[in-house]
Amino acid sequence: MQERAFDLIIIGAGAAGLMCAGTAAERGQRVLLLDHADRVGKKILISGGGRCNFTNRFATAANYISQNPHFCKSALARFSAHDFIQWVEHTGIPYHERKHGQLFCDRSARDILDMLLAPCQQHDVTIAPQNQITAINKDEQFHVMTTAGEYTAKHLVIATGGASIPKMGATSFGLKIAEQFGLAIVPPRPGLVPFTFTGHEKENLRALAGISLEVEVHCNNHIFREAMLFTHRGLSGPAMLQISSYWQPGDSLTINLLPAINIADLIDEKRHTQLQLATLLGEHLPRRLLHLRLPLSLREQPLAQLNKQQIHETIQRLQVWNLKPNGSEGYRTAEVTVGGVSTAELSSKSMESKRISNLYFIGEVVDVTGQLGGFNFQWAWSSGYAAAVAISE
Repeated sequence: MQERAFDLIIIGAGAAGLMCAGTAAERGQRVLLLDHADRVGKKILISGGGRCNFTNRFATAANYISQNPHFCKSALARFSAHDFIQWVEHTGIPYHERKHGQLFCDRSARDILDMLLAPCQQHDVTIAPQNQITAINKDEQFHVMTTAGEYTAKHLVIATGGASIPKMGATSFGLKIAEQFGLAIVPPRPGLVPFTFTGHEKENLRALAGISLEVEVHCNNHIFREAMLFTHRGLSGPAMLQISSYWQPGDSLTINLLPAINIADLIDEKRHTQLQLATLLGEHLPRRLLHLRLPLSLREQPLAQLNKQQIHETIQRLQVWNLKPNGSEGYRTAEVTVGGVSTAELSSKSMESKRISNLYFIGEVVDVTGQLGGFNFQWAWSSGYAAAVAISE
């Protein structure tokens, strides 16, 4: 007969839930890990193109979005990127570093999932996938009613993630639990998501589909310099995903297509030649893009005949390109959910609710969202660890 009483029940067997379960079990807690999916860690396995960008070597609070930008500091300090890297190395998982401190498995994301499962298996965590939760109540303990029956525990951890990538089973279930217990919610929205456009703008961008180049994008006092990709729907690539988490409907983007070049100086250097402007700029930008951004009269102008107004117009069109997306691709392709359970409701040290004793929220369900590049996994590890240690003290 399956055990029904535990010290700790964790709802959500993703990155944060698995981290919390293994850590708490190592410290002597009897842990039940529930999930509605048919297997654990599904988003871990597809992350990073199947290689899992499991952390970022340079992770700090500055890499996270939250109404309280200081909230994540405590958890990140208690279990840092360095701590997770040490665990990876001790386990013998080969990995490599890409740009900006991003760390990926050499072989497969399965290595990280197996590493997280090892302490769960060693310390007898009860893992119950395909378990739909029908109700949660609290008296002296939490009572979690599921399609497989009722379970009880003194501590309850919500690690259900956000609404991003619903095809993987993502839901807003964790926020509904928070609301049930009276906790405030920062309205959720898709983050790390491509932009979409309509009408004439959409047709123009569609004609550039497949072009990728490094740009600098500005929005709401945030700047990212990374690759941008033109798609049939609009704009994607790391630069657009990064800035999307700071974008709000109605905002414009300002894009610099030549962030490494001073156009005025470049023209002056070649002004003595017979080159046309399009020929010079064609060494730095795709022809299709130049045709979209510069009128024919300007493209065919010899460098020697360009006046100050024309040079200014060229700079504005290529380095101060203002675009207003009509929206994003939404949760369907978003990598994260921005917003969630308000950090004002939680202890930054333990992730415990300030209103409801022994109720914890960790990972993406909390209003802490990382930038692209391994930061969201690090928040999962750090917040999961913080809750597990607090529960075990």
